[in-house]
Amino acid sequence: MLNYLHIKNYALIEELEWHPGEGFNTITGETGAGKSILLGALGLLLGNRADSKVLFDETQKCIIEGYFDLKKAGLGEWFEQQELENEEQTILRREVSSNGKSRAFINDTPVTLEVLKSLTEQIIDVHSQHETLLLGLSEFQVRLLDTFAGSSALYLAYRDDYRKYRNSFKTLEALQAARAQANKERDFNQYLYTELEEVAPQPNEQEQLEEEQQLLENAESIKEKLFAASELLTDEAHGSIQSLKESLKNLQAAAAMSTHFNSLASRLEGLWIELKDVSAELEQEQQAVLYDPARLSVIQERLSKLYALQKKHQVKSVAELITLFDELGALLGKMDDDENRIKSLEKEVGQLEKEVLKKAETLSKARHASVVKLAQGLVDLLVKLGMPDASVKIDIDAVPPGLMGTDKVNIRFSANKGVAPQELKQAASGGEFSRLMLAVKVILAEKSYLPTLIFDEIDTGVSGEIALRMGQMMKSIAQGHQVMTITHLPQVASLGDRHFYVYKNNEGSKTATNMKLLNEEERIQEIAQMIAGKTPSEVAVRSARELLGVK
Repeated sequence: MLNYLHIKNYALIEELEWHPGEGFNTITGETGAGKSILLGALGLLLGNRADSKVLFDETQKCIIEGYFDLKKAGLGEWFEQQELENEEQTILRREVSSNGKSRAFINDTPVTLEVLKSLTEQIIDVHSQHETLLLGLSEFQVRLLDTFAGSSALYLAYRDDYRKYRNSFKTLEALQAARAQANKERDFNQYLYTELEEVAPQPNEQEQLEEEQQLLENAESIKEKLFAASELLTDEAHGSIQSLKESLKNLQAAAAMSTHFNSLASRLEGLWIELKDVSAELEQEQQAVLYDPARLSVIQERLSKLYALQKKHQVKSVAELITLFDELGALLGKMDDDENRIKSLEKEVGQLEKEVLKKAETLSKARHASVVKLAQGLVDLLVKLGMPDASVKIDIDAVPPGLMGTDKVNIRFSANKGVAPQELKQAASGGEFSRLMLAVKVILAEKSYLPTLIFDEIDTGVSGEIALRMGQMMKSIAQGHQVMTITHLPQVASLGDRHFYVYKNNEGSKTATNMKLLNEEERIQEIAQMIAGKTPSEVAVRSARELLGVK
């Protein structure tokens, strides 16, 4: 139950506090006074989208705060699942800043709009003109039937399984589409992979082969140069080694006479030893260099393959070829993995589909079993609302599995004797639609626990005795629920346990909407004005007193 609503800086409301009571609360006021604004603010608290254009003062933020008594709501498990404090009085708050951004809170803990809506859908039901239009939609009619049949839990279980099935099915479809595309490229990718696999390029291979190729191609010239270099070192008459040896002997003789030359002699001896080593290696290299046409041919063929592959794949090195080989291998491996996953998903989707169809069948049976009772329940209520010839027929057609199950529900209605029931949008006038919607709300209130119900001019299009009956029916609902109704009808307004009046205040620099709880005299005057206008006659005042049961 809503105990308190605080609205600050919303549309025409600068600041407003509302304390609705238990039972039946009626709300009246002149057209344009702001009754719909009140519902708009409440809608924000219930999770509707926010817009900075609704700010009364664009420099300040908007705050909507509601205090709810949920002791009897049985929502402990919900609060536990959401990891929120379950207070005896639950406080919901919505803030909208001047840039349009909004925040939501439950008991001062920030929450998403999805969480906020999840809670408010269980504690308050708001009827609006928009919802009256929804009555003509099959989805709304299915939900009505489930509530009446007590099959909402079956529906929720079905819906969860259906969503799992659809998610798995969409994943399977995406994988299958990707596989179809990949299969078109698989043979080509496999060919490229095999070609690279056969060549098997190795790191640094190209550089080493190019160096060896250069050596073999210039073998004769290199051999000549090495021989010449060796001869210049080893010639017994004029070779560098022999000359260095003679020089070393002279320096060693000088060092024998003076230690001052020991260091030079030692350094020269090192050079002589190193030069002999170089000479030995030159001789080995000279003998090792051989012109090998067969080996050269192998190298040239190998390099030719590496060059061709690099040109084919538009890369500049063997390292890039190796990377490409690894990528192709990973791609082909992924295709194999995807194939295995597709097989697994096909099995999973098949199992989920069986479960969905099984639950859909159970749900459909429950719906079919309650169709006649729901239709008769609506007719009984419509008769009480002054439609003695009303008839309701509910058809259920089988459809492929969808979010609502395998049933398409179509409520057909006729208000006149001898006229076959037709689809709602074709059969009902405004007043008839209002009465039918109220009958629906009565059934929903009897079958579900919603602490608070709000009606926005659900009595549109009716008057006189029928208006009184609609008011009495709403008051009857209020025996087990908190009911609030915005009305233009004195018959309905007079039945409220509390009567609130919405009005515009023009005293400030900007017109503002306000609300007040009417006392007995104010209430008599307001209902008299609803009957006869701004200056009601004595007859109108007496009529108001009669409606209120006041002498």
